[in-house]
Amino acid sequence: MKLLVVIGVLISTVSVNAQESHADPAAADHAAPLLGTIDFPVTASAASQQKFIRGVLFMHNFHYPEAAAEFAAAEMLDPSNVMAYWGEAMTYTHPVWNQQDTTAARAALAKLGPSRDARLAKAHTERERLWLEAAEALYADGGTKAQRDTAYSLAMSRVFQHDTTDIEARAFYALSLLGLNQGDRDPGTYRRAYELLSPAFKAHPRHPGLAHYLIHSVDDPDHAGLGLAAANAYGEIAPAAAHALHMTSHIYLALGQWDDVLKANFRAHATLPNGQLSGHGSHWINYSLIQLGRYREADHWLDSMVRQAKTTTSPDRKQDSWNAAGIMAAASVVDSHRYNTRAAFVRVDTTYFNAASYTEAMVDLSGAEFGYGMAALKRGDRGAVDSVITYLEKLRSDAASDATKATSRGFVEVMAMSLRGYKEWDNSKLEDALKTFREAAALEASLPMPFGPPVVIKPPRESAGELLLLMKQPAAAKAEFTRALARTPKRVAVLLGLARSEKALGNREVSRKLYREVLAIWHNADAKLPELVEVRNGSR
Repeated sequence: MKLLVVIGVLISTVSVNAQESHADPAAADHAAPLLGTIDFPVTASAASQQKFIRGVLFMHNFHYPEAAAEFAAAEMLDPSNVMAYWGEAMTYTHPVWNQQDTTAARAALAKLGPSRDARLAKAHTERERLWLEAAEALYADGGTKAQRDTAYSLAMSRVFQHDTTDIEARAFYALSLLGLNQGDRDPGTYRRAYELLSPAFKAHPRHPGLAHYLIHSVDDPDHAGLGLAAANAYGEIAPAAAHALHMTSHIYLALGQWDDVLKANFRAHATLPNGQLSGHGSHWINYSLIQLGRYREADHWLDSMVRQAKTTTSPDRKQDSWNAAGIMAAASVVDSHRYNTRAAFVRVDTTYFNAASYTEAMVDLSGAEFGYGMAALKRGDRGAVDSVITYLEKLRSDAASDATKATSRGFVEVMAMSLRGYKEWDNSKLEDALKTFREAAALEASLPMPFGPPVVIKPPRESAGELLLLMKQPAAAKAEFTRALARTPKRVAVLLGLARSEKALGNREVSRKLYREVLAIWHNADAKLPELVEVRNGSR
């Protein structure tokens, strides 16, 4: 599942040589952003070809508005450049984000011709006709989005089979596979995409699409190691693309490389205008700072996001900011065990961000509510906890008939169950709480693996382990933490739980090694971190 905050990412412009293409080098735009290198010849004037190349580069880096502008410019420079119309239409589908604007896409295609047949007749070559046919399949009248995405992927397979040496066909075919499951991760399909991309990336190490889509195909803990080379390279392939800089952290986070997650998102943030925050990037910065034990810095980012949410006049930025503020506050409260700080009282303004904002919005909003509910429980405000549980159950119930929200409903139910488990724990019903946590963990494990920080703010397998430690069952706790670590590598709460379990079992050397791992992660942690004394003593 792809949980996304849609952000308007801005590009910094630097002076570089033109990107590689078959166009006349004399027509190069020497102020082109550093976005990577591709070779995608089309039948067009040299000037139109250059704009087309820049459009594809922007599109490979998921900077869709900028891509659309470049394709429109290519159309103006050479109205016979049929691939420019293809490109503009394609900017309105975002496969891994599960987004598609068919109205805008069809309007872009209509500029080329009034009908499918009229448009296809303008193709200069069989190759260009195949590319246009793929776009026509994607935006055909009738059928569901899932059906049209499937038809498009089949059409892209034909483009690829027409010339398997065509790197652009390979890249866009792989991307179409990533979009087949409507934003959810399907391991088999993602593996097919990886197998298409991996050898091509080795042969074309400056291609932004190959690196980008390869990262998306393996950005889960089980496969992230396969994407490390692409992650290390992508930020240097397209250093002017904020999304490219952020994307590297998909692999780093899946591997628990917290310093690298932070560095990547700091670089992405540096491309934005002074004072502006990206909700998605700030969320990842906040989460990595919490893992690194740098709570004071994390609080600064949260406070800034709440301030932006309250003061910005842009409707899109206000929605984005409230979304980010809610999940940032929840992680801050739950992972740092600080239940009376400002973060504990952050409540999303649902006037601007609500469960209908986009397909997965109910999950982000539920995560924010979960954090608020946990803080209320620890403060003894049981009425607020009951209110949150009721709200989560209503969100899930309201979406019961929406097939596109099946995965989202599942994650909301996991958080509702977990909060009920904590309420049972608070009422000293420990066996009931343990049963609830385990049921929630089983449900979570049955859902598609999401990328990024845990969408279930407190993973229930982790909760079960902590409860078992309290119940003096360290062996069972160790088993829960071991399973939790596989899903969230190097998450500090899990490493601490394992260290405590091993210590209770008398496995001093293993425990010492785990405490040392936490201490290494906390190499620059706040000096007054509550667990720091325990970690230092345990590491000796």
